[in-house]
Amino acid sequence: MASGNYRIESNQPLAGRLWPLPGAQDYLFNDRSLAVAMAAKSLTSPSGQEIRVVHVPSGEIVFRKAAAVRGQASDDL
Repeated sequence: MASGNYRIESNQPLAGRLWPLPGAQDYLFNDRSLAVAMAAKSLTSPSGQEIRVVHVPSGEIVFRKAAAVRGQASDDL
C-alpha cells in the first residue's frame, strides 16, 4: 500500500474522470486540499453512496460527501 496522509474512501467503487484507476474503493494523498477536491468531484458506482476523506494517522474524517437521498415530490408548488 502506498504512503499518504489522507485517504479517500467509500463502501462502493469510486468513479470520475480524474481517477487514474477507476473502480478502486480508496486512494491515498499527501495533500489535504487535493484529497478533499478529488472527493468532492467524485461519484460512486453504483451512484449515491457516501465518500469520505480520512486523516490516516489520526483516523479523523476531515470531509464527508453524504450519500444522495432521493427526495419526494413536494405538493407546495
